[in-house]
Amino acid sequence: MCERYSLFIPLNKLIERFGLDIIDGKEYTPRAEIYPTENAPVIVKKKHKQLKLFKWGFPPSYTKRPIINARAETIDEKPTFRESFQKKRCLVPATSFFEWKKDKKGKIKHRIYINEEKIFSMAGIYDNFVDKEGNQVICFSIITTEANKKVEPIHNRMPVILPKGKEDIWLDNNSISELKNLLIPYDSNSIIIERDSGADQLSLF
Repeated sequence: MCERYSLFIPLNKLIERFGLDIIDGKEYTPRAEIYPTENAPVIVKKKHKQLKLFKWGFPPSYTKRPIINARAETIDEKPTFRESFQKKRCLVPATSFFEWKKDKKGKIKHRIYINEEKIFSMAGIYDNFVDKEGNQVICFSIITTEANKKVEPIHNRMPVILPKGKEDIWLDNNSISELKNLLIPYDSNSIIIERDSGADQLSLF
């Protein structure tokens, strides 16, 4: 599961990291914590890589709460996600994500990030919806998979984190089997987990 994440990085570093050609980021600001239903940056590719601001969470009519995560195991089968998985994939850039571990005293918040990777990409999908006011809105959902051995003691799910060398495959490839092969837990040895201190230490400011 991924209910919160951060993207605490200047816009110029984001452009540099992903080789962006088109920027739709007039409202972009570095964020120490991004919440569901907020607008957040995603990267799509239509001839060129583009930075867009989409709303986090699919709002299908059959549920009261937005669907912020899509399970990797069934993403090519569920009607809500199937077409987006085939045709509308995106990268969701992040500097960390958060999970909460339950203990006798309550829930302890942890920040999880990638060792030696200041910015990483979570696999995402997007689609067009009509909101309650009748306005067209583009929303995204983050794909999750089973947790790796390092994350599992905190939560049994984690976002699909794409290795840098496979980001373009996610954006470009149309082979369902090859895309599904990318939806696996990230290497435990590259994951860093810390109790959240309230500040993203990976900022490039």
